[in-house]
Amino acid sequence: MKPEITRMRIDKWLWAVRLFKTRTQAGDACEKGRIILSAIPVKASRMVQEGDEIKIKRTGLTRTIKILRLTENRLSAKLITDYYLDQTPSEEIENFKARASRVTIYRDPGTGRPTKKDRRMLDDFFSED
Repeated sequence: MKPEITRMRIDKWLWAVRLFKTRTQAGDACEKGRIILSAIPVKASRMVQEGDEIKIKRTGLTRTIKILRLTENRLSAKLITDYYLDQTPSEEIENFKARASRVTIYRDPGTGRPTKKDRRMLDDFFSED
């Protein structure tokens, strides 16, 4: 029987619990300062243990994750709830969803780039507040 893991690399854990699609993406997020442990951006080689809280910054949303268990192998999607607890405030998630669903300028696919006349009409339309 294998001994229980007490510490492991943060990039490997993020990949194993499916927070990132590849371990390389998890490492890149660490390198760019998007993974925060104890209010400090961490490197991919940082060791984590059970009970640690990490923050993951992604596209305008900062998720707060508490590590419940460690694993060396990538988990199936059904099992990941046993390994971490998402503590992101629900109002922050709602704010993110509201920002993402705001109406933007939409053009039908295949209509091409707007002409100079179209651009002026759009500018006039949106500047008449």
